[in-house]
Amino acid sequence: MNRQKGIITTFLAAGVFLIGAAVILVLSSNTESILQSDAYVRLPATANYPAPELTLTDLQGETVSLADYPGQVVLVNNWATWCPPCKAEMPELLAYYEAHFEEGFVLVAIDSGEGAEEVAAFVKAYRLTFPVWLDPRGDALDAFQNWNLPSSYVLDQDGIVRYSWTGPVNLQTLEEYVTPLLER
Repeated sequence: MNRQKGIITTFLAAGVFLIGAAVILVLSSNTESILQSDAYVRLPATANYPAPELTLTDLQGETVSLADYPGQVVLVNNWATWCPPCKAEMPELLAYYEAHFEEGFVLVAIDSGEGAEEVAAFVKAYRLTFPVWLDPRGDALDAFQNWNLPSSYVLDQDGIVRYSWTGPVNLQTLEEYVTPLLER
């Protein structure tokens, strides 16, 4: 009787696991189309606190810091190459960056926990032109006290965090919330 219960429990657990895996597969394969749909709008949370002191290295091994961008609007994006919503938002982030970098906008993409070679391959594949930093220990996640990926933070020209998002960001929302800060 106990053996029979064990077998039934094992089959139920396997079934739940397979259903969960199927849901994850469906959601991850549809993330990009959901992000680009007109129905998808992720509004930011408003904030008003000084940007954390954060110093990391870039893909060239140079030391970089948020303090390197005084007088500019900076979007900090915490992400990883394995994260489907992170991948989905990259074209949106790149389009916004390329449309506004001459206006004093900087996008700093901080990869969480991966090696330089893997991140460099991703940057090349996605043709990213904005600064990409490496964060092998999760210092940026700790600094912003948010361990979810992707997560983004908008710093105004004075280094004050004005907006934050958890989850992917789309171009429409960036235009609506970030562009007015550039016009200041």
